[in-house]
Amino acid sequence: MPILIFVYFTQFLDKNILSYASIMGFPITGIHYNDIAQAFYMGFLIWMFPTQYIGQKFPLAKYLGVHIMVWGVVVMLHAVCKDFPGFYALRFFLGMLEACVSPTLILIVSMWYKQNERGSRIGWFYAGNLSTSVVGGGVAYGVTFYKGAIAPWKLLYIVLGALAVFNGIIVFFFLPDSPMNARFLSHEEKIAALERVRLDQAGTHNKKIKKDQIIETFKDARTWVMFLIIMCVGVPNGGDSAFSNIITKSFGWTSRQSLLLNMPRTAIGGFAVVAGGYLSDRINDRMTLVLLFTIPTLVGMIIQVAVPANQYKSHKGLLQFASLFSNLSAPAFPLCYAWNASNAGGHTKKVTVNSFTLFTFGVGSVVGTYIFLPAQAPAYIPGKAAIVALTLLLMILCVVMWWLNIRLNKQKLAAQQKLIEENNWTPEDVEKEKEKAAFQDSTDLKNVWFMYTK
Repeated sequence: MPILIFVYFTQFLDKNILSYASIMGFPITGIHYNDIAQAFYMGFLIWMFPTQYIGQKFPLAKYLGVHIMVWGVVVMLHAVCKDFPGFYALRFFLGMLEACVSPTLILIVSMWYKQNERGSRIGWFYAGNLSTSVVGGGVAYGVTFYKGAIAPWKLLYIVLGALAVFNGIIVFFFLPDSPMNARFLSHEEKIAALERVRLDQAGTHNKKIKKDQIIETFKDARTWVMFLIIMCVGVPNGGDSAFSNIITKSFGWTSRQSLLLNMPRTAIGGFAVVAGGYLSDRINDRMTLVLLFTIPTLVGMIIQVAVPANQYKSHKGLLQFASLFSNLSAPAFPLCYAWNASNAGGHTKKVTVNSFTLFTFGVGSVVGTYIFLPAQAPAYIPGKAAIVALTLLLMILCVVMWWLNIRLNKQKLAAQQKLIEENNWTPEDVEKEKEKAAFQDSTDLKNVWFMYTK
């Protein structure tokens, strides 16, 4: 888990360096800044599906480690870039290289942890994601005092890029590709690790790509409900990743104050993510918690829309509170990750579901990078109003997803009961049937013993 947390920490930190640089003298401004922010997600989108299916052919941890080391070099190259085309290209390649991270980590979590343990684990490594602004904001604040030959924003790219290279080395040499090749486990412990997850009926790591599982993914109604949910999460994310520090500064703070004030904002989000993951495992319910944790975004954005731009400086305390309060909704996306990890059976289907979820998140984030346009500055009211509308839609979709999960579980229980009665199975017979199904790499829809987390 510490390695997974460090990976996610590094990914989010490197993606968001642009937000810090935007108020530290970064040379690209105006609509070209939106374009550079968008470039990351375009690379992410283009390479999302290929990287997952290519990665299925290689040891997971080694594949991930190489990507992290290479993107660390790409981050450092930002310091020698001088114009818009160069920055666009570097951000594009950074997005491509980071595209493998989240699906790979979800697959690793699925190999090691049971259904009722994955929400809290994914919450922890996503908290590593959010803690980046605590560390990144502090580092960015510190380098603003540097008076040497290198511009502070360039120094930031060099330092954090080197950290990514170091992270990639750790992943390559110390993260096991699966429980079966974990050097710190004995033979008996490796078997025990597999036995722990066997009864979840989700299948095991399989290098064979199964076309029927891909087709089933896109025939599953829940895939498309999740598509809409992730779009509602992704659009605000794209805007927040690129503009969080700019918006904070618009309240009336200085650049240095803005860097510091975004640190507690993300610390609150990190706390909420860990709490949301823990609660989702305890009550075995993801969508209800997504719904509840989304309410703060709705309240916070309504406050920001309601305050006129000419009153920002006199109400900057209220606006900062609204920004802090909004980040309590941070668990929404990791809980959707956890829902995918718990509710997709069959290795190829899990890979496809994870990839499609991240692809959708990338599409939403591309749109989100243009939700705050230069003409809307400093209040960006149209963009904030759009986030209010998307949040309301998200809450409705969570109710729909919750209902679908309940309905499918009732159908599964009825089908199980019918099999038991037709075959006169004893409880021991039922356990044997579950054991047979556990490692057949069947999908959740085809495996009658697979039960869904709400």
